[in-house]
Amino acid sequence: MQTKRQTQILNSSIGLIAQKGIQGFTIKNLSEKIGISEPALYRHFKSKTDILKTILNNFKVVVETISSTHSNAGGSTADKIATMFIQLLNIFDEQPTLISVMFSEEIFRNELSLKNNICEIQDMLQLNLEHILKTGQKSGNIRSDIDKRILALMLMGSFRLMMKRWDSSEHHFNLKLEGEKLIKSFKLIILEN
Repeated sequence: MQTKRQTQILNSSIGLIAQKGIQGFTIKNLSEKIGISEPALYRHFKSKTDILKTILNNFKVVVETISSTHSNAGGSTADKIATMFIQLLNIFDEQPTLISVMFSEEIFRNELSLKNNICEIQDMLQLNLEHILKTGQKSGNIRSDIDKRILALMLMGSFRLMMKRWDSSEHHFNLKLEGEKLIKSFKLIILEN
């Protein structure tokens, strides 16, 4: 469980990354943004990497919850996938600065532990999608002429690109509306005719 101050530090960190990029995410800039000394920050987190790991771990918990909820829930395969992506859209729509952390390759390039964290999250989503798609293929309502891994990769790649476009455009389009269009297109692609 995180303290109130740790939560403030994490939220400020995400905001700072969104504002100044990963290069501008320094302990000095963060302490100035929050209005506390650098040594005070180190009482809550060991390092900048520790802050980023915590942000990723918090998001991983959310993804685990979403994945477990929809993987075994009732309803059609397409509805399970749509609901899962809608929940992710809602998270990013409510916390757009989280995109700057989750989809920022430069953060993970030189830090193996962060790279491993993001890979775990991506693998979790991929495996969950594959499981849902496999179940749908077995029941005959999801096309089986395309491998479940390729379908999952197409879905995740399209979703990621939309998130990056929204973030790069400084949120100049309605994410939920575009997300719903993307989900409808997913259904057309994956459903068995």
